[in-house]
Amino acid sequence: MQASEAVPVPPVVEATRWIAVASLLGLIVLGLAWELWLPPKPSLWVLKVLPLCIPVAGLLKRRMYTYRWVSLLVWPYFMEGVVRAREGLLPALEIALSLSLFIACAVHVRLRLRNAKHDRTDRPAA
Repeated sequence: MQASEAVPVPPVVEATRWIAVASLLGLIVLGLAWELWLPPKPSLWVLKVLPLCIPVAGLLKRRMYTYRWVSLLVWPYFMEGVVRAREGLLPALEIALSLSLFIACAVHVRLRLRNAKHDRTDRPAA
């Protein structure tokens, strides 16, 4: 196979990629809205969104390493949602987005590793 040929990506892998990207962007927007516009006055806690901005490019470029560490990065946001759960809809949304990001990243990594394993075994011996 030449370098210019694109390797076909299974639709389910592409779906998990877009779910992960959408969940990450949703967490960023939620964090900005929650700390800047929805309380009576803006808070410096808006800085919690900065770590979420770092992996966006890696997810869009399909970097496996990024999917792996984002699945660990998401847990503090999940915990914040659980701790603030009595505040209403916003913590529930943060919990849902965190869980969907974690699940999408975990499934994405698993499927890509499985596909890579099958690709290696399907090739004829040289």
